Amino acid sequence: MSTRENGSEEEPVIRDNRKIDPETGQARQPKPADETVEQAGEQADQPSLADNLASIELATQLAERTADLQRLQAEYSNYRKRVERDRAAVREQAVAGALVELLPVLDDIGRARDHGELTGGFAKVSESLEAATGKLGLTTFGTKGEPFDPTVHEALIHSYSPDVTEPTCVEILQPGYRIGERVLRPARVAVAEPEEPVAGDN
Repeated sequence: MSTRENGSEEEPVIRDNRKIDPETGQARQPKPADETVEQAGEQADQPSLADNLASIELATQLAERTADLQRLQAEYSNYRKRVERDRAAVREQAVAGALVELLPVLDDIGRARDHGELTGGFAKVSESLEAATGKLGLTTFGTKGEPFDPTVHEALIHSYSPDVTEPTCVEILQPGYRIGERVLRPARVAVAEPEEPVAGDN
């Protein structure tokens, strides 16, 4: 029967796996693993060029996505800080606007206290009002004897005095009010300057 009739055109491969060599009668030494198998195993262990390119592309995409996320996080953090800062500014402006309207009332309370008319229930109301405005951050400034500062003082009366060496607030006509560093109203004061030298003096 021909190979064509068997359906196979290749000759069969016969492997001699006997442990004793038939020619010498000696035991055969175990052969090391086939080199082709080893090479195939090494090639299987080593990534192919396509795998390397895919890994590099994956790492690049991961780095890009990470950078995008970090950028988004920084933008959101900046946005949140800006919103909080704007919210605080709006709140401070609203509180300042309300307190400015109360300044004449606080002036009346101060004048009544100076004249000894702050007694009874009116005294309790005034104390409560002053405590409430204090909680909102309202503070007074302007004391007699402090140097005149045009950024926080408004001079209503001007005079000369031998008792001062620089422009000085000698009388506080109305106290000033501020919230934090923001001046709501300057202190209205009487200012005295050192006496002008007499003409002819050296």
